[in-house]
Amino acid sequence: MQFTRRSLIFLILLCLSLATPCPSQPLAPPDSSTNSARYETRAQHDPDGIGKFYQGREIAHVMGHQAADWLERPEREQEERPDLVLAALHLKPGEAVADIGAGTGFYTRRMAKLVGDQGLIYAVEIQQEMLDLLTNKMAELNIRNVKPVLGTITDPKLPPLSIDLALMVDVYHEFDHPHEMIEAMCRALKPGGRIVFVEFRGEDPNVPIKPLHKMTIAQVRKEMALQPLQWIETSEILPRQHIIVFRKKA
Repeated sequence: MQFTRRSLIFLILLCLSLATPCPSQPLAPPDSSTNSARYETRAQHDPDGIGKFYQGREIAHVMGHQAADWLERPEREQEERPDLVLAALHLKPGEAVADIGAGTGFYTRRMAKLVGDQGLIYAVEIQQEMLDLLTNKMAELNIRNVKPVLGTITDPKLPPLSIDLALMVDVYHEFDHPHEMIEAMCRALKPGGRIVFVEFRGEDPNVPIKPLHKMTIAQVRKEMALQPLQWIETSEILPRQHIIVFRKKA
């Protein structure tokens, strides 16, 4: 086959255009060997889990928006004592807080009152349906210091150095990429900012929650030891859950 000089130039330019990614379509980060080694997948696993393991713990299935009513059940006030959780957070007026896995806004709306009009609550969810329920509730209650954020399974999409505290209530055990999520939260924390876990006690078989939806103190601390975080305290004031607090290292 004979090529003219013009044809050769055209073919070269075509090859270059195919090899060069379009700026408007950023490439997904490659699955590095470090990331691959971070997680383990097993064919045989608990039916309540996704078959993916992190630091020896199987990750639980995410609760879908179809079960949103469970987050607003009347007995939750007595079973989980959110009043004690909020008191343990020691929130101050004007602070910025991320409610990670905010759901219907059960904690979002309560924290919004504590930080006041000069404060801000980032309500982070990966399910748009949950955010829709949350924003409708905030509008109904005329709460205006809440910013809904649609995150991803690897990134809560929070601005760098923007928050004083990140709260996770019964959600961390469901994170598909727990290491990456906590890394991103640490980047969003201001110096000295805190990350707080509220998780059902994995040590207690009498807590009526499926095992993969509970966590032990030892497991939480084991996983956070891989992050730039310092354990501060663990509180057992709740009927069924731990409150485990970490601070961002200087």
